[in-house]
Amino acid sequence: MAEIENKPVGGDPQQQQQPQPPQQSRGDSRGDRGGQRGRGRRKPESDSFGKGGDELVEKVVYINRSSKVVKGGRRFSFSALIVVGDKKGKVGIALGKASEVADAIRRGGELARNKMVSVSLKDVTIPHEIYSTYGGAKILLRPASPGTGIIAGKTVRSVLESAGVKDILTKSLGSKNAANVVKATLKGLLSLRTREQIYKSRGLEIRKVEAPKAPEAAPAIN
Repeated sequence: MAEIENKPVGGDPQQQQQPQPPQQSRGDSRGDRGGQRGRGRRKPESDSFGKGGDELVEKVVYINRSSKVVKGGRRFSFSALIVVGDKKGKVGIALGKASEVADAIRRGGELARNKMVSVSLKDVTIPHEIYSTYGGAKILLRPASPGTGIIAGKTVRSVLESAGVKDILTKSLGSKNAANVVKATLKGLLSLRTREQIYKSRGLEIRKVEAPKAPEAAPAIN
């Protein structure tokens, strides 16, 4: 009969005493990968659409949904009224249409950026009072003193903020249709004229008025 060697059940004791290399935890490996990715990533930059790096502000004024009944059911389409401006005297409005809300907003923003126009401002307010109408909408715009803020509804406010106006008094006197109110506001801003523009159109020069001098003190009588 073959001899049977008596060996421990766990294997060779020398092999058991050998230390095993430490295993890297999953959390450490993820941390290393995250660190490498973090060094390679760039911080998100602010959206700048205009030429020369001018940052444009895009605001959604109104979203409308319309439906069409067809043989298979209903088909929905969306239209988004978008206002875009650089807060430095340029503003544009457009209506984007698509079968999805996101596509309608994107198309409206692209059209509004292509339709941007310049308006005449005096510092952060308007140079004079203006009354504008478009369809059934009637808008009254008045200049205000510094610190007044924008006294207007959300529809008119979106256009004024995008154009860079900070102090103004407004009143909507007609229809509340968002599209007509926005167009009436933009029409009023385009009708504004500064003193320099008026004098230049008439071929006149602006005369500089000197500030009045303070009266001299009378000599003291002894």
